Amino acid sequence: MADQITTLEELGAVAGVETAVEEPEAPREPVRDELGRSYATGKRKDAVSRVWIKPGSGKVVVNGKEMKAYFARPVLQMILRQPFTVAGVEDQFDVFATVKGGGLSGQAGAVKHGISKALQLYDPSLRGALKAAGFLTRDSRVVERKKFGRRKARRSFQFSKR
Repeated sequence: MADQITTLEELGAVAGVETAVEEPEAPREPVRDELGRSYATGKRKDAVSRVWIKPGSGKVVVNGKEMKAYFARPVLQMILRQPFTVAGVEDQFDVFATVKGGGLSGQAGAVKHGISKALQLYDPSLRGALKAAGFLTRDSRVVERKKFGRRKARRSFQFSKR
């Protein structure tokens, strides 16, 4: 068995078929503007956020207000801090975000999505941790529309037999 075939290239050569060897993907490059910031858009429910991050002291400004003033509930503040905690870069980036549409919970989710995407663009090595936590995926759940002939999206009017 000295003439045993060991690789796919040898098998292709024996069969007379060309084998395509796939090139490994090029490593991702950081995406930053001339001011050293990374920009991303985050979405959740009806809320859309525009997020810029840059190296700094961990200051978060949403619609011109501090995070604690705009998102008063501690749960919403925790949602905004999650991407930094998962990536292990707490208090290393300043965030400037504008957000429109939806309610406070949806807006917090939109800013979190934007921060995660911007972090991944700023430092591609953080992508693995953010993707594993599910922060780079847009939550596609939205409110179902109201249908005609119904009271809400699915709720019917009360039925009366007589």
